[in-house]
Amino acid sequence: MVSADSSAGNAGVAAHARSLAEPADFWARAADLIDWVTPPTSILDDSRAPLYRWFAGGELNTCANALDRHVAAGRGDRAALIHDSADTGEVTTFSYAELLERVARFAGALRAQGVERRDRVIIYLPMVPEAVIAMLACARLGAVHSVVFGGFAAPELAARIDDAKPSAIITASCGIEAGRVVPYKPLVDGARALAEHRARACIVLQRPQLSAEMGDGDVEWDAAFEAAGPVEPVTVQATDPLYILYTSGTTGRPKGIVRDNGGHAVAMAWSLPHVYGIGPDDVWWAASDVGWVV
Repeated sequence: MVSADSSAGNAGVAAHARSLAEPADFWARAADLIDWVTPPTSILDDSRAPLYRWFAGGELNTCANALDRHVAAGRGDRAALIHDSADTGEVTTFSYAELLERVARFAGALRAQGVERRDRVIIYLPMVPEAVIAMLACARLGAVHSVVFGGFAAPELAARIDDAKPSAIITASCGIEAGRVVPYKPLVDGARALAEHRARACIVLQRPQLSAEMGDGDVEWDAAFEAAGPVEPVTVQATDPLYILYTSGTTGRPKGIVRDNGGHAVAMAWSLPHVYGIGPDDVWWAASDVGWVV
């Protein structure tokens, strides 16, 4: 008798072999897992190898794939995001419908600050739900987000600001680490003073543990959110950047790693069920800071 684990392992080996032998056909089938505005005309463009391009000609929106399609399919009341804070003890659950409403409105808040498609946005936030909302809101606008780990000091943040040249920076008044309050806004102010690039706006999430002093060009998250209306997802090319994530910089200048929309969406949609066994109503637990790809 062949065990379930053995069967799954054999299937995994076969899938891996097929992805290497027939990559275009393998990923064309995987591409059916997501919703396209315009299907890709080419699955794998290897004309400039090793600079490969995936799903060229395709158009989509990553946020719409993460939220809108699930609400449209009648799954709006299911849990989409659970925030379980080890620091405050609070547990907050957002349904797909609730998260979509917040993301669509915060995308409107970003647009009101002048953020448009292909603009870059630096996200310097602790592990709070607003970090997910900000990332998805950027994707909804077709803007490119770059999450910077909250443990970085002003010079490290300034280096990433000068490289990404963001239109806006999203931050918080503070983070909470091991029971202590860590002011974030002074670090952002210091980084903006050091950086040569000037972002047009800075959106600040005021947290109850510490209120940040606001300056010129600063706007509070709640005020920006309340004044905004929801926006519809912006269609982007599959090869358009989704996010930039920088290397740590411990061995030299930080290098920005760019992930595109199409390849990222298809790889995630295929990997979660086939590699991790994640299905509807399962919970993916992530403890790592969103500033790292883990």
